[in-house]
Amino acid sequence: MNAEPRDIAAIESLLAFWRDAGVDACFEEAPQDRTIVVAPALKAVAKATASVAPAVNSGEALAQARRLAAGADTLEALAEAVTRFDGCPLRGMGARQSVFGRGNPDAPVLVIGEGPGADEDAAGQPFVGRAGQLLDRMLVAAGLTDRVFITNTVFWRPPGNRTPTADEQSVCAPFVERAFAIMRPKAVLLLGAAAARSVLHTEEGILRIRGQWREWRLAEGDVSAPVLATLHPAFLLRQPQAKRQAWADMLALAARLDEDA
Repeated sequence: MNAEPRDIAAIESLLAFWRDAGVDACFEEAPQDRTIVVAPALKAVAKATASVAPAVNSGEALAQARRLAAGADTLEALAEAVTRFDGCPLRGMGARQSVFGRGNPDAPVLVIGEGPGADEDAAGQPFVGRAGQLLDRMLVAAGLTDRVFITNTVFWRPPGNRTPTADEQSVCAPFVERAFAIMRPKAVLLLGAAAARSVLHTEEGILRIRGQWREWRLAEGDVSAPVLATLHPAFLLRQPQAKRQAWADMLALAARLDEDA
């Protein structure tokens, strides 16, 4: 019997909820040793992904990213440096263009999301689709409209709008860190589990760490700021009942800025 459309939608929403909560595995009736992968399976995986993931030397790519990022003294120059960076595998997976950032370059808040989607890939700016429109409405309501600069952990659209991998985020991290160093914001807002894991280097689920103030400190340059992780706007579109939590986080951010003013 085929599932009703409403049942499929409910299942998809539940799976998305578990994903954003940090669930990355499920139990089966019988134990399986997943550390054992037979050679034919490895060859099949390599063959299937060869045409999707271009070969990139991660060491050279990271060195290039650091060199380009270090040479930028403004966010505008950093955006230009991103366009010249060819070390991220996502660049060769169908993305139309790089998507760096939008907002006030002198803002006291740096907002970091996951990665561009289809709308962002077409427009060349982050958070311009439905999730971005919801984010903008929340920023307006919290009085933060002109007080943020928005970027992502990666600057090219992952195929199918999937979550960027840790390697993809890592190779783009020098640009994110350079944006942080240039802005020296009073606070950083992380949108969703992928951004929180990348910036805070944690495996904790977003539902566990959201609403908690933590610190982001760069290894060089004596740059640090308080960081608040919250739910991604795309998640809120799927789970409207979670908007109350995200709104509380947004108000906490606004209050923190007012205290430091």
